[in-house]
Amino acid sequence: MNIFRHRPFGLPALAVLMIAAAGCSSADDAPSAAVPSPGATVARLCDRLDGVLPKKVDGLTRRDPEPSSALTAGWGDPAIILRCGVVRPAKMADPEADGVQVNGVGWLLEQQAGGVFRFTTTLRKAYVEVTIPKERTGDGMAPLVSLAPAVKKAIPEGIAD
Repeated sequence: MNIFRHRPFGLPALAVLMIAAAGCSSADDAPSAAVPSPGATVARLCDRLDGVLPKKVDGLTRRDPEPSSALTAGWGDPAIILRCGVVRPAKMADPEADGVQVNGVGWLLEQQAGGVFRFTTTLRKAYVEVTIPKERTGDGMAPLVSLAPAVKKAIPEGIAD
């Protein structure tokens, strides 16, 4: 019996499976965010934060970025992205840096290229970064109002290591 006779049937089936798997990927339209790599203590705080984050921020439904991690979260499209356990921004050493206080949580404000705003918590045991895309900046700091209760509950006041 010639085994090569059966090969064409297996190859097309394999090709169909590969195409179907590629088409089902959830990463195609999901936002993306770099996952921080904090130490164990900060990672535990971030895990606690992930458990108390709101389902909606500024009226936008939670839609987490890829790759999936308890250290990142997102809302809306284009997404407001939260990353917990980021490194201390260099701008925090600048005495002229802009900061805001929203419902008991201090934030460093940095305007990025393209009209994007990045906010990073201050005086907390873990740095939490929230990036608001240009398309969402018209609402000002409304996303921080939604996030402040969770940050206050999960990330104690203090100085992050």
